[in-house]
Amino acid sequence: MNLVPALAVTTQRIALTDPLFISDLHLSEAQPRTLARFEELLAGEACAHAELVILGDLFEYWAGDDAADNDPVAQRVIVALRALRAAGVVLFVMQGNRDLLLGADFAAATGATLLADPTQATIGSETVLLAHGDTYCTRDLAYQRFRAQARDPRFQSAFLTQPVEQRRAFIGQVRARSEAVKRETAADIMDVTPEAVRQALRAAGVRKLIHGHTHHPAAHVFELDGAPAERWVLPDWDLDSEAPRGGYLTCRGAWQLTLW
Repeated sequence: MNLVPALAVTTQRIALTDPLFISDLHLSEAQPRTLARFEELLAGEACAHAELVILGDLFEYWAGDDAADNDPVAQRVIVALRALRAAGVVLFVMQGNRDLLLGADFAAATGATLLADPTQATIGSETVLLAHGDTYCTRDLAYQRFRAQARDPRFQSAFLTQPVEQRRAFIGQVRARSEAVKRETAADIMDVTPEAVRQALRAAGVRKLIHGHTHHPAAHVFELDGAPAERWVLPDWDLDSEAPRGGYLTCRGAWQLTLW
């Protein structure tokens, strides 16, 4: 295996010409319609763009790049992404909180470039900040402690030495605890903190942020140091529920959030 994901080479600045942004697909065997729609997107809408940018949580979980060989969902996704890349679409992938163990082997298998969180993207004359979004949920202190541990290279290195089935079992336990905590935590605590967003934009010297994670797709316009700023939140995907949902963000001439 190559470097642990926390140490994998990532890109912090990119130039885009005609991107399509998605995030939070949470692909798994339990979501067959969502997986099929993702494959349709790659064979359809994504092919009409110069770049596909995935801002985290492509998978419901990722036990390590070496676990992909025995994962039929992972294999379908890798094949579809590789075909998109072969068609000439440039592919960028950011790790999310569910698939933070996506690493260099996955990138090599798909032809993707791994993005740092955050990354600055220049689109024409505008520079925007790209992130998964969980780093800005600063009011959720318990989650932020877990986030720091899970991204520690020493933790990841030790975790990846365990057998794959043991890793999957541990991830399943963490997911179950996470869902239980969500039911008991106020929604505003799990959303981004406005001041954390402002600080990130100031640090990057930009006025537009694109992220996922919160599952509340919207375009937020607010004031930053006396001038307008924007925060675009990508939708999560779930085509297997009673209320199917999903979508993407594009910026041909004007920014447009397409929701299903």
